[in-house]
Amino acid sequence: MPRATIDLNADLGEGFGRWRLTDDEELLSVVTSANVACGFHAGDAVTMRRVCELAAARGVRIGAQVSYRDLAGFGRRSMDVPPAELAAEVAYQIGALEVFARAAGSRVSYVKPHGALYNRVVRDAEQAAAVVEGVLLADRTLPVLGLPGSRLHGVAAEAGLTVVAEAFGDRAYRADGSLVPRGQEGAVVTDPEEVVQRAVDLAGTGAVTSHCGRTVAVRARSLCLHGDTPGAVDLARRVRDRLEASGLRVEAFA
Repeated sequence: MPRATIDLNADLGEGFGRWRLTDDEELLSVVTSANVACGFHAGDAVTMRRVCELAAARGVRIGAQVSYRDLAGFGRRSMDVPPAELAAEVAYQIGALEVFARAAGSRVSYVKPHGALYNRVVRDAEQAAAVVEGVLLADRTLPVLGLPGSRLHGVAAEAGLTVVAEAFGDRAYRADGSLVPRGQEGAVVTDPEEVVQRAVDLAGTGAVTSHCGRTVAVRARSLCLHGDTPGAVDLARRVRDRLEASGLRVEAFA
């Protein structure tokens, strides 16, 4: 009987000009999928090209991490963007990254919203439909990575797109399976050992303890490892080591 598999993804390329937030080189030695910032919440042409080259050299899948146009707020401020404009901007970001991915001998393999857009499309059907329209404009073969049970996944599936569920070892969950908003106390799990154990539980049993103490089913094919937290590289290595020691095979979904 084949072993269960899990993908590890991380947000990479989150720099701009001389400023860098993530240790892209080191994280790319751990993860199997790279969510590359496409210039709207972070990233620029040089950074995108560099990360795509590094990812391609390591056999890591490249994903377009699309966002609201919000460099100043790192894409974490909710915005009311007209659907047609949002669809065009999603397609624009995917297309920009595809140029660098192809030049590196790879391709964009999936799409994942970032920050405020990620959270918005969990419940907002109109914004979710706009993101899906943008993906369809760019490449209708691209899977969409997101929160299981979200409106985004529902709309994407209806449009014939492949959906891939992801989970977070370092984020607190509500009883309904949604994430506790970052502005609330306890939204981010900071204890490294707790993060590692939650990641193993999510990958192995498909369940996690919610913020209120209830067990929540969260069945995911990919685990997100945030690259902008202190000690991110060491934590990512610990998560991968523990997953493999638990008998899980770590490999990309796309």
